[in-house]
Amino acid sequence: MVNLPRDRMDQVVKRFEMLEAQMSAGPAPDAYVKMASEYAELQDMVAKVRQLRSAEHEQADLEAMLADKGTDAEMRALAEADLPGVEERIETLQKDIQILLLPKDAADDKNAILEIRAGTGGDEAALFAGDLFRMYERYAAERGWRFETVSASDGDAGGFKEIIATVSGKGVFAHLKFESGVHRVQRVPATEASGRIHTSAATVAVLPEAEEVDIEIRAEDIRIDTMRASGSGGQHVNTTDSAVRITHLPTGIMVVQAEKSQHQNRAKAMQILRARLYDLERSKADEERSESRKSQVGSGDRSERIRTYNFPQGRVTDHRINLTLYKLDRVMMGELDEIVDALIADYQSKLLADIGLDG
Repeated sequence: MVNLPRDRMDQVVKRFEMLEAQMSAGPAPDAYVKMASEYAELQDMVAKVRQLRSAEHEQADLEAMLADKGTDAEMRALAEADLPGVEERIETLQKDIQILLLPKDAADDKNAILEIRAGTGGDEAALFAGDLFRMYERYAAERGWRFETVSASDGDAGGFKEIIATVSGKGVFAHLKFESGVHRVQRVPATEASGRIHTSAATVAVLPEAEEVDIEIRAEDIRIDTMRASGSGGQHVNTTDSAVRITHLPTGIMVVQAEKSQHQNRAKAMQILRARLYDLERSKADEERSESRKSQVGSGDRSERIRTYNFPQGRVTDHRINLTLYKLDRVMMGELDEIVDALIADYQSKLLADIGLDG
């Protein structure tokens, strides 16, 4: 039997019914939009709660029928046949409601900025960074998300020293947030004549895209420098004074954009800066909630090794949840759902245990 906070469930249903009544009374447009947003958020939960109550009443009726000695044999047989299905439905609904009752990450519905950087391993690390980039690009395509490169610094032998992209769509950050960390690859480089396996790494950072309402950046807190773009600064780099560097003075965070348009560079650099500052605020809040931080899948620390991609064995292992899959080729083609779903499920189960809802 799952332990559910019935009082909280009742409060959610009452709030939902109150919103329903207020919306039908024809409030002002602004108020209606706000109510409709909250109404939509509660709708799934209320539907599940109502289904659970209906199933529990059905269970009680069936049990009363079986307890009544006056019930005839045919009705008793029907009740005995129906009861297991009702009990199973109740258990499923209780688990669904548990998940819906979990504290929401305010950033889960946001778009994301994906940053991939080559780590140890030289040219092979840059090639692997390129492989990871294409893996996420395919995963995004599978989910119908928009995936757009913001900036790229090419590797000397292919791949990328650094590449940044924006990912937009439904539930982007909720699905990608556990990808932050060090990704390690074990394989034989194409240039390795002796067939020796090399180990390289790339770092992935997934930041929730912040709106201006999330993070206020004061004009006096930033310094904007324009520079001449030169060398291998990524795609479409020219030699005009188009590169933009924005420095956030209070934190020292620096963002450089070096594409064709200085105006676009400034806008993209501000977008990345806002995301990094928002991520910094979230990290500080997480540290203050150190106890709840233990429940997360890993710490989100960029230096933490989270996953190994072993090409000779066709194996990918996520070290945080001890998950190993022998279908590396398909994972690299963007089939990440099994890993992502397992990470989310592990996070939810630990969170349930932390708040005492794992009955």
